[in-house]
Amino acid sequence: MPASPLITVMTGAARKAARAVSRDFGEVENLQVSQKGPADFVTRADRKAEKVIVEELKKARPKWGFQLEEGGEIAGTDGQHVWVVDPIDGTTNFIHGIPHFAVSIGLTRNGEPVAGVIYNPITDELFAAERGGGAYLNDRRLRVSGRRDISDAVIACGIPHRGRGDHAEFRRELAQVQAKAAGIRRAGTASLDLAWVAAGRLDGYWERGLQPWDICAGIVMVREAGGFAADIDGGPDVMNTGDIMAGNEHMQSGLKACIKAARAGE
Repeated sequence: MPASPLITVMTGAARKAARAVSRDFGEVENLQVSQKGPADFVTRADRKAEKVIVEELKKARPKWGFQLEEGGEIAGTDGQHVWVVDPIDGTTNFIHGIPHFAVSIGLTRNGEPVAGVIYNPITDELFAAERGGGAYLNDRRLRVSGRRDISDAVIACGIPHRGRGDHAEFRRELAQVQAKAAGIRRAGTASLDLAWVAAGRLDGYWERGLQPWDICAGIVMVREAGGFAADIDGGPDVMNTGDIMAGNEHMQSGLKACIKAARAGE
């Protein structure tokens, strides 16, 4: 994509962190046979990658704040700009040696997502978007899928795991989408789900209970690719609710109908 100074900074930070993440991923694969498993190791890898990202971004924009998965919030003196960072999105995949995870860096201005970089170091796919500048995969401009009917669509979702989310609500929503869509996918990395919607690989996506660092970069990606990314229930602030629905305008209509039908069946 046309490399603005902002995207250049974000891309540099993502790639630098990803080099360490890739090395650690190789170690995780070796740890699969141990009884304890790699969870503690991955926590350290997460923090190490986050530290690299923070250092790189601070060098370029010292006055901007941070919202971090591991490190919490760091106030900036700028007051407007906040980096929203997930150093390893898809940690469960990472822990299990599944090569589908990403370094995700988003930026908000006055609370609104305005730029994002999502990088899968295993596939070397770097998704980048900036408000008004379009969305790109490496050097290719992205557009959301043009499919109009949910019956032709492949829809991604997130499945709430043990101890999180409303499992009964999800099952009702899944039943409705399952009855209408051509296929459903659950890949386990929210940032890449949104990036793949932007790339047209997925036609739509919905998930509840996400965190800002899961979705910030992806929201910009989908919107700059000509799609929508909004709160499932029509609220004004998807970054705070964490309940997201994304796709093109036709998928928005189809998914909304499914959610409404799920509610009616409560």
